[in-house]
Order: sequence, then structure tokens, then C-alpha cells
Amino acid sequence: MPKGRSEQDRRYLEAAAEFGPALDRLARGYEADADLRRDLRQDIHTELWRSLARFDGRCSLRTWVYRVAHNTAASHVLKHKGKSAYVGVEELDAVRADDDPEQAVLERDARQRLLALIQTLKPADRQLTLLYLEDLDAASMAEITGLSSGAIAVKIHRIKAALADRFNQAKNANQGGEHGR
Repeated sequence: MPKGRSEQDRRYLEAAAEFGPALDRLARGYEADADLRRDLRQDIHTELWRSLARFDGRCSLRTWVYRVAHNTAASHVLKHKGKSAYVGVEELDAVRADDDPEQAVLERDARQRLLALIQTLKPADRQLTLLYLEDLDAASMAEITGLSSGAIAVKIHRIKAALADRFNQAKNANQGGEHGR
């Protein structure tokens, strides 16, 4: 048993070193509240460590890490579901932008607004978006999510279009509001 435990610890340390920043970004993408985000990060790392006792190498370590992290984050979202409203890509236009018009042109504000839009997506759409932003290809996303590569490509296309449209609508509304008065 100690031998298995040390192998589990070694794998965890390897995974945490290699994927730690991505796991932090993933937690930011799933949880807007700072305290809940810390809890989520801790839960992800705990579940990752636990899961590595069962890791048998049938998939890459990267796929395993992302699968565990996204499953943990999706459970977190469902657990805290009453605290936020989620929308699908179809309803994204109904989400109101909460950006500051004076800082709308700043890159930091744009990233924050985009992240806020991503956080309103339904968990499945959010998962695909965050995997896409981590530069995973459709085949890797398919392995993590269980969806087909074709379905992922279609969903990513729709999500990107909806996010871009909603992002640009908010930007244009802010610019129009400043100049149209």
C-alpha cells in the first residue's frame, strides 16, 4: 500500500506542476466568487489526488486531469446552482452586460467581461469553452467530455459566435450610450 501511495503522490505532484495554472484558470472560469473559487480549487486538487489512485494510463495524464477537474467543477456548479443564473448559448442575448463604459476599451476589462459571459453559460457549454481556451483540440475534448469531435466542433462554433455577438452588442451599446447623449 505505501508503494501505491507514493506513486499516487508522485503522479499528483507531476500533474499539479504541469497543469496547476490551467486548473486555476478553469476554477476562475467556473466560479466568480473568490471564496467559492478557493474552495473549488481545493476540491479539484483533492479529487485529482484521489483519482490518481485509479489512473491506469488508458488516456493521457492531461485528459485525466481535465476530466477530473471539469467533473469536479460541474458538481460544484450544480451544488451552488441557486446562487447564480445560467443560460445556454441560445439565451445568451438575454444576459445583461455589467461592464464599466469608461473602461470598455481596456483589454483587462474586455477579458473580465468575456469571463463574466462565460460564467453565465450552462455547465456543459462552459466546459467546452474553457477547454477550447486551454487550446485543447476537438479529439482531446471528445475524450474528456464523451461527446463526438463533430458535435464539439459544432458546439464550439455556436458558442464562439454567441459570445462574440453578445460581447460586441455590449461594447456597441456602451459606445452608443456615451456618444448618443
